[in-house]
Amino acid sequence: MATSSPKTKLVIYVAIAGNLTIALMKFLAAAHTGSSAMLSEGIHSMVDTGNQLLLLLGVNRSQQPADSGHPYGYGKELYFWSLIVAMVLFGVGGGMAIYEGTIHIAHPKPLEEPFWAYAILGISVLLEGISWSFALRALLAEKGKHTLWQTLRRSYDPSVLTVLLEDTAALIGLTVAFVGVYLAHRFGNPYFDGAASILIGITLCIVSAILIRESKGLLVGEAATPEVVASVTTLALRDPAVIAVNQVLTLVFGPEEVLLNIKAQFVPSLSVNELAEIVSRLELAIQRYHPSIKRIFIEVAPTTQ
Repeated sequence: MATSSPKTKLVIYVAIAGNLTIALMKFLAAAHTGSSAMLSEGIHSMVDTGNQLLLLLGVNRSQQPADSGHPYGYGKELYFWSLIVAMVLFGVGGGMAIYEGTIHIAHPKPLEEPFWAYAILGISVLLEGISWSFALRALLAEKGKHTLWQTLRRSYDPSVLTVLLEDTAALIGLTVAFVGVYLAHRFGNPYFDGAASILIGITLCIVSAILIRESKGLLVGEAATPEVVASVTTLALRDPAVIAVNQVLTLVFGPEEVLLNIKAQFVPSLSVNELAEIVSRLELAIQRYHPSIKRIFIEVAPTTQ
């Protein structure tokens, strides 16, 4: 059964609450000002809210216990829903923002009462910043000796990565929206507002492309990190009964669900009972250092004379 830390769910809950509040405020600002950028930002926040609900669904479904139909559990459910989230962000979030900006440029309307846009953009930055900080802290907790980028690339849990990138895109979008509203108001030119909406849409498409790439890799089936493979090899070779490790194959099934297959050569003339004892000893040693490796298969390779 794939597991997800309480911190992961907390990050998602905070993001849902923040984005839903922000979306309502942005739609009110768009109604008062007629701003295309604010409307695009409202759509963006609603899409983010829906996406985080889908992530929560993925987290919960991935925690179902293994059964006869899915003997390795449902961990990949999270990767499937993460892929759906990335596609929704691209098609609905990015596509609608670009469409709205294009329509606004084709049929420009002057801004009205921009004060509301500025006020709500400021509050939105604060709320998005809180959500972003929760996601960042969750990633830094597993950072260790690695850089933040390496941690992002090494993580088997796409939910925190998705929230962090969505919040980053939101903060960029809010900055773009502020500039667009300011320039449109300052120069009396609504084309700036429409252009800001298109830039917000492009930003969402870029972020969604990154998420699609990450989710696809995990869904198709990725190996554990090279550091894990090297560590497993070292642990196996420490056992006096192991002569050589010929092959180490791994497959990630969920955030805390990794399958391991080892092909190794053992000292000759071992009895079946002795070999069974050695295999059990190896499994315990590996799982002690790598709790995420839930299933281990050890294949005995022929010993060269």
